Amino acid sequence: MPLTQDQIVRFLKSVHPYDALPEGVVETLAPQFDAWEIEQGFAAYDAGEPSPGLFLVYEGMIEVRDENDVVVSHLGTRNSFGERGLLRGGVALTSARADEHSVVLVLPPAAFHKLIEDHAPVRKFFDRTRAERPQDQSLATSLVETLMARGPMTCTPDTSVQEAAQLMHARRISSLCVTEDDNLSGILTTRDLSGKVLAKARPVTTPVREVMTTNPVTLSPKAIGSDVLHMMMERKVGHIPIVESGRLVGIVTQTDLTRFQAVSSAELVSEIAHADTAEDMARVTARIPQLLVQLVAGGNRHEVVTRLITDVADTATRRLLALAEDKFGPPPAPYLWLACGSQGRQEQTGVSDQDNCLMLHDSATEDDMAYFRSLADFVCDGLNTCGYVYCPGDMMATNPRWCQPLRVWRDYFEGWINNPDPEAQMLASVMFDLRPIGGHFHLFGDLQEETLKAASENSIFVAHMVSNSLKHQPPLGLLRGLATIRSGEHKNQIDMKHNGVVPIVDLARIYALQGRLTAVNTRARLEEAAHSGTLSKSGAKDLLDAYDLIAETRLMHQANLVKDGQAPDNYLLPAELSDFERSHLRDAFVVVKTLQSAIGHGRGMLG
Repeated sequence: MPLTQDQIVRFLKSVHPYDALPEGVVETLAPQFDAWEIEQGFAAYDAGEPSPGLFLVYEGMIEVRDENDVVVSHLGTRNSFGERGLLRGGVALTSARADEHSVVLVLPPAAFHKLIEDHAPVRKFFDRTRAERPQDQSLATSLVETLMARGPMTCTPDTSVQEAAQLMHARRISSLCVTEDDNLSGILTTRDLSGKVLAKARPVTTPVREVMTTNPVTLSPKAIGSDVLHMMMERKVGHIPIVESGRLVGIVTQTDLTRFQAVSSAELVSEIAHADTAEDMARVTARIPQLLVQLVAGGNRHEVVTRLITDVADTATRRLLALAEDKFGPPPAPYLWLACGSQGRQEQTGVSDQDNCLMLHDSATEDDMAYFRSLADFVCDGLNTCGYVYCPGDMMATNPRWCQPLRVWRDYFEGWINNPDPEAQMLASVMFDLRPIGGHFHLFGDLQEETLKAASENSIFVAHMVSNSLKHQPPLGLLRGLATIRSGEHKNQIDMKHNGVVPIVDLARIYALQGRLTAVNTRARLEEAAHSGTLSKSGAKDLLDAYDLIAETRLMHQANLVKDGQAPDNYLLPAELSDFERSHLRDAFVVVKTLQSAIGHGRGMLG
């Protein structure tokens, strides 16, 4: 199918990042693209060959496979492929074949590299590495889009002041944006109601248009906190609507600014450390969602955000242990409280349950178990009160199975390693993420070292653990390369936990097992795997970049929900992402799928 230059120009202008190029550049670029017709089943290129260039699907469907011949993506119109090979020495890292008759545009390698060098939008689009962030981002330098409340409540100019007041009271807000035909025409505040309605004895049927502030000052989402502060002080206002391209997208109030500045992890830790009851702690942990918003808005990396949030849980656990000992007396034998799951890995977000266990010194007797059962009940109940809900799988110290002397724990791990049935694989996966929280830490040191040694030397166990780690797959499908949940409450959404971060958590655990690495945090495991040679440096770089993007997208989603007054969750609607964001997220999932394929074929050293 021959394509004219006008057709190629029009097509490129409809695809990001070419739509962001300066005037005239696309017209110059278009003649450099070759149009290829590929019949169904025929290859565009094969892995290991010199890369022909950057491919852009004009029509049809392309199937991309990794070097183990595992399908990692199906790409339709406007999707690019082949860039990873071009950026890695010019050798194709994947194979690409047509699922159906397809037409693709191909930009030769030299032209691709020059395009990246000359134009920042293209460079940004194809650069999958993690951008450096400022180390200290205060309220004054934070973007307004991270401070504002999205989807502000609105009314029409004809709404009565009584209806407006009732709405504000019901929603516990101090202002309404007044819109007409989706355009902002004014703002109504509690000050308007008291000063212009009550003080002047106007009837409750008065339309809002007669008392609202017309043509209010506004800001763009790309403004910064200092713009908000200066405008509020200069204009003596407490509410600033946020408008983008003439459309109302949010509002910033003095309350939003106060909340942003009021929460710090150190403050929460200090208050919990001095709390006398679980209820006192719960009032503190209730501020964790706002802490999440502030940390994300401040530009902190995801591993910093989750570490600081986990520190709050660790402090609550240790304080509850201290209160338990005050209540029940000194423990009859040394013990160690450990966390597993996301707390164990220091990766808690705004949505966390509790996973924990107790290791007791071998001197503990049967008579001593009553004390430790009471201690476990007290702490787990207290954590539940604080919002760390009971584990649905009963992986808690209150379960007698997970409150045992050290010798029993040794038997557990030995049994799981020697007889890796499905339950053993599941339990081993959980327990390999153990991290000491409170008590006698020395109880765990030797056990961890012994277990890693025995596990890494048992090839059958490792093989079973690898198989178990591949049960969670990244959400790759036909529609724009992303597969969503097909039915139920979260239809058309992506589970950013089980299909996003969990596949990488599982891979990192396998690398730690193979390399006898003691780190528990996922990012630390990947870094240690690269340093030890368990994972190639290039494979680690790709996986770290993919993990960072997926984890930070998940946290941003949760922060946006909190700002909108909703509970944080892990379910992301791809339609809410831009083409740019979807493309990068898809590429991150492709990296994960490729590394899963490599480890599944016994090639964790994939480069």
